[in-house]
Amino acid sequence: MTEVTHGRMLRIAAPIVLSNVTVPLLGAVDTAVIGQLGDPASLGAVGIGAVILATLYWAFGFLRMSTSGLAAQAHGAGDGAERTAVLVRAVLVGVVAGLALVLAQGVLFGAAFWVAPASPQVEGLARDYLQIRIWGAPATIALYALTGWLVGLGRTRGVLVLQLWQNGLNIALDLWFVLELGWGVPGVAFATLIAEWTGLGLALWLARDALGATLRPALARLGDRVALQLMFSASRDIMARTILLQLSFTSFVFLGARFGDVTLAANQVLMQFLEITAYALDGFAFAAEALVGQAIGARSVSQTRAAGRICMQWGFGGAAVLALVFAVTGPGIIDLMTTSGEVREVARSYLPWLVVAPLIGVAAWIYDGIYIGALLTGDMLRAMLLSVAVYAVALALLVPLGGNHGLWAALMVLNAVRTVTLWRTYPRILARAGG
Repeated sequence: MTEVTHGRMLRIAAPIVLSNVTVPLLGAVDTAVIGQLGDPASLGAVGIGAVILATLYWAFGFLRMSTSGLAAQAHGAGDGAERTAVLVRAVLVGVVAGLALVLAQGVLFGAAFWVAPASPQVEGLARDYLQIRIWGAPATIALYALTGWLVGLGRTRGVLVLQLWQNGLNIALDLWFVLELGWGVPGVAFATLIAEWTGLGLALWLARDALGATLRPALARLGDRVALQLMFSASRDIMARTILLQLSFTSFVFLGARFGDVTLAANQVLMQFLEITAYALDGFAFAAEALVGQAIGARSVSQTRAAGRICMQWGFGGAAVLALVFAVTGPGIIDLMTTSGEVREVARSYLPWLVVAPLIGVAAWIYDGIYIGALLTGDMLRAMLLSVAVYAVALALLVPLGGNHGLWAALMVLNAVRTVTLWRTYPRILARAGG
């Protein structure tokens, strides 16, 4: 077990932070390129098509996190064959899941447009977009597995290279297919499809050591009952926990709509501050997954404790910087996001909640990484169940009293309770390492 140090943690966290910067850039370029066509229907079609696919793929996001924890522990234990077996199992799950989406595309897209109907022109263009992009589903979901494996081994520079390649190629092909060749909406879809499959090829190359001497013994372990049960239980717990978290944010948006269009728009602007926070602090949570998982795999209590402490220290440092940035530049950021004077004024009145949000939420996010690395996903799920129950009570009490301020206060309560519930069971992390 390599000693856990501040430098080692930063070498894992920094590439994730940098790679996250490219994520919103791709969406902005997609929108800008289609926007040059001057056709609102095309812009709407790409938007709704991307949301439909993101929702479908989101259901398989557990694959990245469970693979990360499993790979980290196998790596820490020095079990090269199991480390490779983790990857092969996860990639196979991703490919099969992607093929299932391809086969079910007619039903899935029909259901999506039934739930969110669009004009005939928008729906027709969106279906053209979806029918091209859906063929990237096996690559995209398999990439979740490969990304999780790279994170678990601490190879986040590979993740950065992968993200830069995919997003950079996607942007270049967007510009060529749409603006030069005039392919319109299908051009955006083909650009993403090519980026997804070439990204899968690059990811397999980055993980090429798993295809060497350890592949044969790994293949012999693919059906290992204990390993499969661990993979299934971790994936199940993470998926259920993620659904609960997503429902919490969805309820926040729906309840905010009750306060009128201006407040709803202001909340949407302010939610971007939470997105920025998540992207900025993700690196420390990912580092916790890798370092804690490897330390537990190596059965080192001291290194497990050091990994949790160092990631938490840097997480709070990053949160403090973000809080300061939001306090100083928050009004300017709001002005960049909307030109509406009413929305700007209302958003500024709720900005203090976003200044304290990083400080209140950071511990919960780092704990998530620690628990994923430790594969104590059942504890994570139980903590989320209790936190969501308290959040529901907070909504019932605070919203009638404080309106939209009460809504934001309830969201802070959710993250605070997540922190407390995970902190209470933290000794189980050290026990998992043998302490």
